[in-house]
Amino acid sequence: MLYRADSSGSRRTPSAPPEVLAFHRSLPEYAVTPLHDVPALATELGLGRVLVKDESHRLGLPAFKALGAWWAIHQARQPHTETLVTATDGNHGRAVARRAHQLGLRSHIFIPDVVSAAAVDAIRSEGAEVTVLPTSYDEAVLAAAASATDERLLIQDSAWPGYEEIPQLIVDGYSTLFRELDVAADLLVVPMGVGSAAQAAVAHGGDVLGVEPSNAACITTSLLAGHPVTVQTSNTVMAGLNCGTPSSLAWPVLRDGLHASVTVDDPDALQASEDLAALGISSGPSGAATLAGLRAARASLDLTADSTVVLISTEGR
Repeated sequence: MLYRADSSGSRRTPSAPPEVLAFHRSLPEYAVTPLHDVPALATELGLGRVLVKDESHRLGLPAFKALGAWWAIHQARQPHTETLVTATDGNHGRAVARRAHQLGLRSHIFIPDVVSAAAVDAIRSEGAEVTVLPTSYDEAVLAAAASATDERLLIQDSAWPGYEEIPQLIVDGYSTLFRELDVAADLLVVPMGVGSAAQAAVAHGGDVLGVEPSNAACITTSLLAGHPVTVQTSNTVMAGLNCGTPSSLAWPVLRDGLHASVTVDDPDALQASEDLAALGISSGPSGAATLAGLRAARASLDLTADSTVVLISTEGR
C-alpha cells in the first residue's frame, strides 16, 4: 500500500527548541550516532548515495527512543513525581525505565503480550515494575494512562486530545537525531508507529517517506482515507511499529507534510535486516523497515541517479 502526497500540501511545522540538543550533549552517555554510506544499496536502487543513520547504540541503549523520553522526563518531571509510567512495544519502555532508575524514581511499564519475552526481560532488568496485558498496544496505552496520578507521571509518545504536551516533548527530543545529520538529503526514510518519529522528521525539513507494517498501517490507511483511522493490528516482526491509532499530534503534521508513505510485509523487513547485517550494520526489523520501504516505493518516487537518501534505522538487531 502506497500513499503519495499532493504537491500542494503545506510542509511547514515548528522546529524543536535548541535547548533539546544542549540537554542531550550534557548527558555523559551522549555521542553522535554513525551515518553509514552504503554504495552497494545506492547501486541496487539506482541512486547517488544511500546512507543509514545507525541508532543501534544511543545513550547506552539499543534504540533511539531515549532521545524523546529523556527530554520529556527532564521537562515534565515535578518534585512530587515518584513513578514514571508508560506503555510500550519494547524500546520506549526500556528507555523510560532506565531514566527512572538513574533519577532514583520507580517505573511501571505496561506491555501487550505480543512483545517478546527477551524485550520484557530487558525492561525488567532496568528495575521496572512490568504489567503484561493480553491486549493490543493501543489498549496497553489506555491502561497506562488510567494508572497515572499526580505522583505517577505518564510518559507516552501517543497523543490524544487532552494529552499532547508530553508527546510533543518526546517529538522534540527526537530532533537531535535529525540535527546530527551532516548531509543534504533528497529524501529521509523513517519508520512509523504512532507517527512521532516521522513528525520529527517532517519538522526537520525536506521530503520524508514514512514506512509502517502492512499489519499495522494506521498512518497510511488514514492518509488514504483523509482522516485519522484506527486499524486492527496483528502480530508483526516490526514490534516497535505495531500501533493501531495515529498520534493526534502527528496526524496533521504527517497529513500536510509527508512526501509519501508505504507499507511493508514481515518477510521484506526481515530480509532488509539480514542485508544490513551483511553490510556491517546492526538493524532490527523495525529499523530495517526503512530499507524495505525504500525498495517497495522506489519506482514511485521522484528520485534520480544523483539523489541522496538517508534511511533512519531506529534500533539495533
